[in-house]
Amino acid sequence: MDYLEIITNSATVKIAASAVLIFLGVLLLRKAIHSFFKKTDFIEERKENTLESMMNSIISYTAIITFLFIVLSEFTSIGRLLAGAGVIGIIVGFGAQSLIKDFFAGLFLLYEKQLHKGDFITLNNTFHGTVEDIGLRFLKIREWSGKLLTISNGQINTIENYNFEHMRVIEKVTTNFHQDPRKMFDALEVACERLNEELHEYLKKDLKEEPVEPFKIYGVTSLNDDFRGYQYTVTGLVHDLVYWTAAKETRRILAETMFDHNIAMAEQRVEWNAYSPNSEE
Repeated sequence: MDYLEIITNSATVKIAASAVLIFLGVLLLRKAIHSFFKKTDFIEERKENTLESMMNSIISYTAIITFLFIVLSEFTSIGRLLAGAGVIGIIVGFGAQSLIKDFFAGLFLLYEKQLHKGDFITLNNTFHGTVEDIGLRFLKIREWSGKLLTISNGQINTIENYNFEHMRVIEKVTTNFHQDPRKMFDALEVACERLNEELHEYLKKDLKEEPVEPFKIYGVTSLNDDFRGYQYTVTGLVHDLVYWTAAKETRRILAETMFDHNIAMAEQRVEWNAYSPNSEE
C-alpha cells in the first residue's frame, strides 16, 4: 500500500478535510445570504437583519451536527448508531431539555415577530439594551453601559419592545396640595405649546404630515400621589427611534416651565415616630 492510499484512507485526514469543506461551505452560505439581503429591499431593514441573523444561526448548528455525524461515522456504523438512538435519546433527553427549550423559544421569537435586530427592549423587567444578535439558542443585547448581555432564549419570560411604531411619551408632574390646580393647568398649556414647537420633528405624523397625537394635557391622574400632592400627566405620540430623546427633552421642558411659573412641586415627606422602651403601651 503506497503513501497516497494510506493518507486517503486515514480517518484523521478525512475528518480534517470534512472540517475544512464544512467551514468553507458555511462561509459561502453566509456570504450569499448577506449579499441577497443587501441587494433586496422587499421588507424592512430591521426584519432583514433579524432573518439573516437567525439563518446564520441555523447554518452554524446544521454544520456542527453534520460534522459530528461525519466524525462518528469513521468509528462506528451510522445504522448501528441510529438503532441505539432510542436508548441514547432517553439518556441525552434529560440533559438536553434546556437546549431543546432554547431552540423552540428562538423559533417562536422569529415566528411571532416579538422583536427585531436593532430594537431597544427590556427583558424580564430587568435588562435593558439594544438587540445585537438573535440566534436559535441565545439572544444578545447591548446594554446602556456598553456591556454585552447574552441570555438563553428559554430564560426569556417577558419582552418590552420600545420599537413597535406607537411609542407614547407619558410624563407625570406632582405638585403639593397647596398649589392652585388652575395655575398648574395654565403652566402645562404653555409647556405643551413649547413641546409641540420644539419637539415637532419627533412627533409621529399621518399621511398629511400632521401630528397623530401632539403633546397635550392628559389631566389629573391622582389627587393624592403617594401622599405628596396632585399628579398631572402630559402625553405625546412620537417616533419609536427617538423615544428616549423625546422623553428626556419633555422632562427638561416641563422642569423649566414649572420653574418659570413658580409652581410648588411636591417634596418627599418622612414621618418619624420615636419609640421608648419605657413608654406605656
